[in-house]
Amino acid sequence: MLPPGPRPKIVTTLHGTDTTLLGRDPGYGPAIRYALACSDAVTVVSEYLRDETRRVLDVDRPIDLVHNFFEPRPPRQTRDEVRHQLGVTDEVVVLHSSNLRPVKRIDLLPEAAARVRPRQSFRLVILAGEDFAPFAGDVHRLGLEGRVVVLERVPDIEDYLQVAGLGLFTSDSESFCLSILEAMCFGCPSIATRVGGIPEVVADGVSGVLVAPGDAAALVRAVETVISDPAQRIAPGEAARHRARTFFGRRRRPATRRSDVADRE
Repeated sequence: MLPPGPRPKIVTTLHGTDTTLLGRDPGYGPAIRYALACSDAVTVVSEYLRDETRRVLDVDRPIDLVHNFFEPRPPRQTRDEVRHQLGVTDEVVVLHSSNLRPVKRIDLLPEAAARVRPRQSFRLVILAGEDFAPFAGDVHRLGLEGRVVVLERVPDIEDYLQVAGLGLFTSDSESFCLSILEAMCFGCPSIATRVGGIPEVVADGVSGVLVAPGDAAALVRAVETVISDPAQRIAPGEAARHRARTFFGRRRRPATRRSDVADRE
């Protein structure tokens, strides 16, 4: 809102809800649109979000794609220490990490976990950014007390990422899904829903598996396939690690998609 003289250069980065939620709000939308128009540069974290920003906010200006990145810190505990803490022996650790907002479809996690066979083959570890209490009843109702471990507001996520054999993400919408990338950095493939920017992060059938949103049966089939065969985790896990370093690290290759070039012309 400053006049051009004293105004510093402004780069506005859109991460998701500023477009997909606030952008649709009749009170916030005009303010966001004005901020984008007055910015010297605008970036987004996925092609999906760029398209949504143009559609929802009717923005007609260059928007640069700068994917999220993640540089993990060294874990504070060893793998054995973390597995012992979680009570894990030979089970595959299936990891979910999120803020538990409704769009994450947390209700699908216990529903899918209760149907996975054999039940003793996995342990579902949920790193919850908020209070998990609203979902605790589902865990009890489905008899999953021994299969689900919930840790709230964990600061050192690397400790748990290093023991994960599979990520599980059930969102109805995602602009990028940084949690998937965090798992990829530790060689962990993910099963996730084919929504929003997730297909830009997960190479379906190579570094993970994508299923239709809301399809609990498809989630179960994919989880059972992956946890039953170590080869279904090792090769996709290495592909996930390579993809994370190549496309989503600080030293990632520059973008080569035609859409990126067109935005800069």
